[in-house]
Amino acid sequence: MCSALHALALALALSLALLQSSVAFVPIGGGEATHVSITRTALLQKLKETCQAVADSSGYEFNPTGPSAEELVQACLGPTATGEVSAGKFRAALQEVYVQNALVDLNFVASAPHHFNSEAFLEGRALITEGVVSIKANIQNHQASREMLGRVLHTLQDFYSHSNWVELDNTEPFANLIQPDLPIENIAAKDTATCRDCASGNCPNTILANILQENKLTSGYMGISSSEKPKGKCSHGGAGDLTSAAVPRGGISKDERRPGNEALHDAAVTAATSASLQLLEDIRGAAGDRDFLRLMGIDRSSGVCFVIDTTGSMADDIATAKAVVYNIIDSKKGTQDEPSEYILVPFNDPDFGPLTRTTDPEVMKNEISKLTASGGGDGPELCLSGLQMALTAAPAFSHIYVFTDATAKDIALKDTISALISSTKSTVVNFFMTTSGGRKRRSITATFNDYRDLALASGGQAIHVTKGSLPEATGIILDTSTSALVTVLQRSRSSGSETFTFLLDESLKNITLYITGSQMTFNISNPAGVSQSNTQLSGGLGTIQSVGNLWRIRLDDDKQTGTWKIQMASAQPYTLKVTGQNTITFIYDYVHAFKGPHPGYAPITGRPQAGRPAMLLLSVMGRKGPASVTVGEVGLIPVSRAGPVSKGSTTDLGNGDILVTVDAVPQGEFVVILTGTDLVSGSQFQRQSTTQMSVSKVIVTAVADGSVEPGQMLSIPFSVMTEGSGGPCSINARNDREFPMTFPMNVPLTTGQYANGTLTITPPKGTPSGTDVTLTIMAKTSAAADSNYAVLRLSVVSKITDFVRPTCKVDRVAADDCPADVSQCASFRWDLSANVTDGKGTGIDRITLRQGDGVLSHDALTNLDIEASYNASCCSQIAEIVVVDKVGNVGKCFHSIAPPTIAPSVGPPSLGLARPLLLLCLLLAALNARS
Repeated sequence: MCSALHALALALALSLALLQSSVAFVPIGGGEATHVSITRTALLQKLKETCQAVADSSGYEFNPTGPSAEELVQACLGPTATGEVSAGKFRAALQEVYVQNALVDLNFVASAPHHFNSEAFLEGRALITEGVVSIKANIQNHQASREMLGRVLHTLQDFYSHSNWVELDNTEPFANLIQPDLPIENIAAKDTATCRDCASGNCPNTILANILQENKLTSGYMGISSSEKPKGKCSHGGAGDLTSAAVPRGGISKDERRPGNEALHDAAVTAATSASLQLLEDIRGAAGDRDFLRLMGIDRSSGVCFVIDTTGSMADDIATAKAVVYNIIDSKKGTQDEPSEYILVPFNDPDFGPLTRTTDPEVMKNEISKLTASGGGDGPELCLSGLQMALTAAPAFSHIYVFTDATAKDIALKDTISALISSTKSTVVNFFMTTSGGRKRRSITATFNDYRDLALASGGQAIHVTKGSLPEATGIILDTSTSALVTVLQRSRSSGSETFTFLLDESLKNITLYITGSQMTFNISNPAGVSQSNTQLSGGLGTIQSVGNLWRIRLDDDKQTGTWKIQMASAQPYTLKVTGQNTITFIYDYVHAFKGPHPGYAPITGRPQAGRPAMLLLSVMGRKGPASVTVGEVGLIPVSRAGPVSKGSTTDLGNGDILVTVDAVPQGEFVVILTGTDLVSGSQFQRQSTTQMSVSKVIVTAVADGSVEPGQMLSIPFSVMTEGSGGPCSINARNDREFPMTFPMNVPLTTGQYANGTLTITPPKGTPSGTDVTLTIMAKTSAAADSNYAVLRLSVVSKITDFVRPTCKVDRVAADDCPADVSQCASFRWDLSANVTDGKGTGIDRITLRQGDGVLSHDALTNLDIEASYNASCCSQIAEIVVVDKVGNVGKCFHSIAPPTIAPSVGPPSLGLARPLLLLCLLLAALNARS
């Protein structure tokens, strides 16, 4: 009862907050962003419902201590989330959805179906249908699915703003948009006039009376480059619509809340939010509660990936890798530090893979136990091919550990790997290289330098040890495969003496310094002046361990807050990294401003543009949400050379989002550095991004909307431009599935002008539906002096014709033995049976229990008609059964034995946000029933 009242009160609060808002259907940064607001409201409500359901089924309380993302994640993960749990993955997942939602107004600004303009209702519904099918088929490819979800939600939401749905007095969403088996009918004919003229251009409702009386569906025409539209048709309206000046003038768009259209705008917002909730509920049903939460970044700590050389000389290394994996699983199982996902990629020569991914630690134990060392002997192996496979499969905020004793045979992949690392902004790669006999030291050194470059680009490290000392070095895996890991400082130098300062705050725990290099000395000192040198393995500040080229310094728990120093001196290249465990962190994107009907900011797909200010969109997280921190300075700082911080000017966009503009961008590779104050403790903090970035005069743009069918060719247009010297530019494209591709090898560039090309990719006919593909397009100027890239994520989805939901009907209930006095319910039970069928569809894939504490059983899923049975204590009074067919269509049945006066408060979450007064009445009735 308490959880039901909590959910009801939450829905009421969201409803009232929504109705009190005054907002506009515009993308990120273009003012008050309702596309983002609608999406945020719907996602948070659906995620809270899902968290509540998972908590109920697992037997723990879901009771967030506040409204922030950090507190939601902590409460949703329950008892296993004791300790530090970062909301970084969750905020990053939300941001991916918001960004792709907003990008529809940039990438598809002139596409009528993407916005339900120009009466393109069937085409717009097809985009939604194809997108939802792609999400369901590829639910484990989180980033591609989130990007598609953002685009689909934008199109769905635009229906309510750009059509006359709310003018027709509809208060509920148009379910036919997300149920393709239902028809879309009564669309106004092309030659049917739909609007009256509005000389002022700002009339509240210009739909003709006969259109409203006949309940005909229409939408506004939008002209970006032309003012032409069919005679008598409505315009979209607004400054960016050229047709709005043609009779009938004006527009029916409800994108913005203007004097006179407040009621229509609010109705569109309400309907769009309810429709978004319906679509999210459909995806949740197909994915299952836990996978739906993982899709949105609500999970335990980071994913852990192992990329392991399996050639004959690696026998000892494989044994060490096995021991490390077993240790991670055994020591972190059931804690907040338990990895959210395990990925294993073996590589050899001439093979690499297959990839194994699992959330089950026992499955990973079993898979890694099967690894054996064999073959090899010719030296170089396909190390980077294995790493590419891991990078494209790893979820955000993963740590990848590469074990090898060989040079890289596929070093040509280095640029592609660098692009993939930069595009994630969160995946850290660490190399463990051991030296085998019989290989030329010059080749080993050259390849190790390449490994070091890639590791440093991601914020990781390259560790070079003997085979006998490898077990001592792998303690770093236990350090870094942990939740809420933050970087305070990371630097790299070729040699020399230098003093580095870093700020430690009160909230940091498990603070560790990592130094890689040889022939060096260092001395660490705290704010009080206490120091410890590299010769004091156990001193006044912490414990120092040394193996191979790695030094690991774990500071004591009673560390002092404030500014610390480390003096470094080395005749050889070295790296320095300072990490700790804490939930104060940030995520970011480099962005650029765009104009048009709905201007805003869009993420840059490759490197920021040289010669211009760099703009970043930051989301800052504190221990109690963004309100629990204040941001001091944000800037860019070089990693591999001495140089000052290039400080940025900041604009607070609300909800913890900050727009940062940096006028003077550092030369070479740089990272983001942020300082601020933790309001919980009052101490100052410092955080640094892990992934390095640099600027480029080359720009590469490419957009792929939707998915591709097996055996079908997908054409992807791309453009390249340089603000440097013109001339030939080489193009290189790769995909991680080795699907056949065609593309121009070169394009001629003229300074300041875009050159266009087309890439085609064709998945083989036998490619399984749901396969994800990561495509990288690299462009290099003639002398390879400058380069940039674009990274696209695609889904291979088989064509689906089955859109009919399976049915679930309760046909028998036996609850007569349940007593009226609930205090005596524990000694009695009730049961029901339900008939489940998919008719002539693809067949039932799974039958699960959404609500209820009883036991669900069912016949074999191969039967056409399946009988499901449910048995529970009379204390558990509801049952909701979810049925999913083999293509993701979802059916449900629900039953409650609760007395009628309280049944509404414990029923399925079907109440829309448009009925706050009804919600208030239900809440009061439920409270009266309890008293």
